Amino acid sequence: MIEVRQSKLGDGGEFNRGVFATVDIAKGQLIHQAPVVPYPNEDHEHIEKTILEDYVFEYGANHTAILLGYGSLINHSYEPNATYDINFENHTFDFYAYIDIKAGEEILINYNGEEDNMDPLWFLDDYEERMREMQEQEAAEALTKSEQPDENSGKK
Repeated sequence: MIEVRQSKLGDGGEFNRGVFATVDIAKGQLIHQAPVVPYPNEDHEHIEKTILEDYVFEYGANHTAILLGYGSLINHSYEPNATYDINFENHTFDFYAYIDIKAGEEILINYNGEEDNMDPLWFLDDYEERMREMQEQEAAEALTKSEQPDENSGKK
């Protein structure tokens, strides 16, 4: 249902990964259950000195959690196509399709927790500008494709 691939949303760094749908996923469908390794917030000062700091989520009022599985590789968008619930009973983050997702699309959540929360993220100052640039590039590529003659149409 999902796989990890290169993401266009990255900054060109060494990882640039994202989670992508391999099949169409219907709105409301469970995409992934990511097990968590929770730890008390007071221990976060140790984690934030490592690369793991980029892969943690708030886990209730007094804990933070490292997500296992694909959970930590799902990227952010202010226009998410997925959402998540924290399942404290099972110790998982459960990711669901917020809207219908087509095969090949990147799975995106709002890191602020609520789908419509437009608060600035604590680590990406230029995210919106990069998204606009990416959308403009994709629109230009689509326009270029539409202007190409169809080789199978028989028209000259």
